[in-house]
Amino acid sequence: MTAVATDLISLSATELRAGYAAGTFRPVDVLEAVLARIAERNPQINAFSETEFDRAGRKARASTGTAGLLDGVPITLKENIATVGHRLAAGTAALAEAPPQTVDGPVALLTDAQGAVRIGKTVMPDYGMLSAGVSSLHGITRSPWNPGWTVGGSSAGSAAAAAARFGPIHVGSDIGGSVRLPATWTGLAALKPTFGIVPVDPPYMGRVIGPLARTVDDVALAMAVLAEPDPLARDHTFTGPRAANWADVAGQPLADLAGLRVAVHTDAGCGLPTDPEVVAVVDAAAALFERAGAHVERIAPFASEELLHELDVFLRMRSWVDVKALPMAARDRVLPYIREWVLGAADLPGTAVIQAYHGVQALRRATVTTTEQFDVVLSPVAPVAAFPAEDPSPTNDPARAMAHIAYTAPYNFSEQPAATVNAGFTADGRPVGLQLAARRYDDVRLLQVARWYEGARPASATPAWPA
Repeated sequence: MTAVATDLISLSATELRAGYAAGTFRPVDVLEAVLARIAERNPQINAFSETEFDRAGRKARASTGTAGLLDGVPITLKENIATVGHRLAAGTAALAEAPPQTVDGPVALLTDAQGAVRIGKTVMPDYGMLSAGVSSLHGITRSPWNPGWTVGGSSAGSAAAAAARFGPIHVGSDIGGSVRLPATWTGLAALKPTFGIVPVDPPYMGRVIGPLARTVDDVALAMAVLAEPDPLARDHTFTGPRAANWADVAGQPLADLAGLRVAVHTDAGCGLPTDPEVVAVVDAAAALFERAGAHVERIAPFASEELLHELDVFLRMRSWVDVKALPMAARDRVLPYIREWVLGAADLPGTAVIQAYHGVQALRRATVTTTEQFDVVLSPVAPVAAFPAEDPSPTNDPARAMAHIAYTAPYNFSEQPAATVNAGFTADGRPVGLQLAARRYDDVRLLQVARWYEGARPASATPAWPA
């Protein structure tokens, strides 16, 4: 790629908007650079389930770059977000023949209305139930940092596209960590917003849609577009963002953290033990908060092996219902790891499922009651850094498929916002994200704090994006 093209793909959405307004470059220039980058890198990393380059070209040529919040900005949407003409295959070969959609989902409508140049849909693993880029339909999605490393999941292609600089904003979904986990393993900024402030179709307990980007400012810009009502009013759980002003994230930056109450949480109490390298990264971030005037306090685990087990049972049964509905021939096409995992719920009685639901509610209660006195909770996103790209999970064991989500999943079911920002690297160069969580509907202030940390972190924690 030329130096000019490399410069264009490296710009944030915020910088693109400024360049368009100044007439420095045009949306078609940026799209050409991004498409050249995709041609160069995507064969190795496998980010897309569908490409929409012709449509993107028409949008870019028609764009002035100033008609909407994302006018002329290249974006992607995750495979499970409905777009006209594309199937909802959920990453599984079992649904490879799903019919094309005839109506755009809420997020597709909202991003289109603000002028976004959608370049494609990004891949996910089977049913979105892996924290890895392993799919029976799409094969393996690999990290732009190192093709031997996982990109994470289930917003696998979203993270791969963001870290590879296939445009600045990428939209994923998250029911147990599926936005934050790929973000931490690829060095990105991301937000799992408060439940109900971004419309989802269909909605489900704990399931949210959120952005992945290379900067917190771009995460906030994306949220200004996503956190609006569905024009077709399909999400009965939608609450709206409670008058949040997303422009305050960049427009009213925090000068210091005086008076901020911060919890540090580096022992999940269950699942995989947290790698000492990951703990060291979080502890260094907490020390930075304390030096900036925050009141920092370490908290004990609020989850347990029993609660994590009940969550695993609940999610297994949810997916078993989907798999059981398939014809036998289609079931055989589901990724074997997922097939073995869901079969663990096949013979469970209704009483066990209700007990699992009660466990999920107990996890919600424990999360809220432990964290509500704090403005921000700092923790790892995952107990480990990136693992091999071919492995479906860090344990590579369906019996312990959820052993790595003890830091992320509690905030899905407590409905609290949780962001991530890269905070360091392991000795062998794998990114490590810092998770920041807050009270419900405090998303804007959470991103202000995340942006403060993004600017205050040491240079050694700032990603130099893979060339």
